[in-house]
Amino acid sequence: MNIRRSLIGLSLLLAAVGAQASPVRRPVIQLAILLDTSNSMDGLIDQARTQLWRVVNELSSARKDGASPNLQVALYEYGNSNLSPERGYVRRVLPLTTDLDRVSEELFALRTNGGEEYCGQVIREATSGLEWSGSYADLKLIFIAGNEPFSQGEVDFHQSCRRAIAKGIVVNTIFCGNRQEGIATDWKAGADIAEGRFMAINQDAKTVDVVAPQDKDIAALGIALNKTYIAYGANGNAGAARQSAQDSNAASAPGANVQRQLAKSKAAYSNSSWDLVDAKNEGGVDVDKLEAKDLPVEMQKMTKAQRRSYVEQNARQRAELQLKMRKLEAERQKFVAQATKKTPAKSTLDSAVISVVRDAGAKKGYRFP
Repeated sequence: MNIRRSLIGLSLLLAAVGAQASPVRRPVIQLAILLDTSNSMDGLIDQARTQLWRVVNELSSARKDGASPNLQVALYEYGNSNLSPERGYVRRVLPLTTDLDRVSEELFALRTNGGEEYCGQVIREATSGLEWSGSYADLKLIFIAGNEPFSQGEVDFHQSCRRAIAKGIVVNTIFCGNRQEGIATDWKAGADIAEGRFMAINQDAKTVDVVAPQDKDIAALGIALNKTYIAYGANGNAGAARQSAQDSNAASAPGANVQRQLAKSKAAYSNSSWDLVDAKNEGGVDVDKLEAKDLPVEMQKMTKAQRRSYVEQNARQRAELQLKMRKLEAERQKFVAQATKKTPAKSTLDSAVISVVRDAGAKKGYRFP
């Protein structure tokens, strides 16, 4: 009897240890953004470029069971004459990725040109061509934006939208133009089939950004934050260069620059594929096992203990800077809310995406501030 009790006790102890060792799975938000890149869509692409980081910040503020989401974004373009007619003028620009600098980089690389806009085709491609989560608890959303009839092309949008929602992927449609025209050209019908929302925006609207007293300090902290990144491995130099390039792209629009720097203070902005601090924090690398050739020059002659200390020092400094940025962000939000109290909201791409994610997220148990 004592032996049996001991074995039961040991089994329970091992089970408890195993449960403690198992990593907690973060909730997942997956967004596939499908952009019409035909001639008339320059304004839409500009909005996507300059408003990306505001969307990231809004989504990063979400919490589910106390945890911040793992944000994954995919990007498709359609309706461009430079794309393959055999593929329905559709191109997957990026698969679902957590590398948000890559998303920004590809948005700035998009160019508009003529074409045929086949919504049914691009929705089908996004539904079948991405690694969507199999969990019902995760938020899976397609956003398709354009301004031509939704029914064009050989692929029936009714079938594409039904296939999407059958996999738990909600299709939201954003018509660039008059709302009634969007309804008449089946953009609302597509959203209705896939349990999504139909919206109409002005793709040429320019967002007037509020200049806040905190902006200068936020920008300075963003520059300081970059110095805590440690480029390593095969992707190190390219990743650091991409980060710098997207800082320069965002700097062309002051409001976008502030939002980008703030995004760096969030868990959603992860660069574990090339940054040693993020890689170590996420448990993807053991600093002691890295070869000298895979490390930056300043670390190559360090001892293992010195390397660990160097990474930990940068991690601490980054955490301190991020905390300061989040405090400034809270102050900034109050200032902006007061300054825009009587300003009517504009119907732009970012406001459409944020509104949908907040509503859809609430149904999945997400909480937003």
